[in-house]
Amino acid sequence: MKKAAATLFEAAGLADSAPRPLADRLRPASLDEVIGQDHLTRDGSPLRKLADTDAAMSVLLWGPPGTGKTTLAYVISHVTRRRFVELSAVSAGVKDVRAAIDTARSELGLTGRQTILFIDEVHRFNKAQQDA
Repeated sequence: MKKAAATLFEAAGLADSAPRPLADRLRPASLDEVIGQDHLTRDGSPLRKLADTDAAMSVLLWGPPGTGKTTLAYVISHVTRRRFVELSAVSAGVKDVRAAIDTARSELGLTGRQTILFIDEVHRFNKAQQDA
């Protein structure tokens, strides 16, 4: 079974050979490194509790582009040692989501490792896709 790439560089096989963009190199690796949104990241906050627990849950992150939604999801996966799978609703469909879920179930069964499935632009799914 192929391991899901955590970054675009890993997916392209360039993780070690190409210089990473500055934004990627400076991306936070923990909630303590996230700047802003203290009400969500400080001790006792919802995201901190999510990072500190093994409970599975759904979270909807909403905001304008470039505000750190993907980064927050990645940080949570890094802190909790969960596999991070990112799909874009612009280019993915129900089949892709189901495949990601099947892979996550398989990974959980084989290794016990949970997965965070991040669907960017989820509002772009039509009603039939959302209901599936």
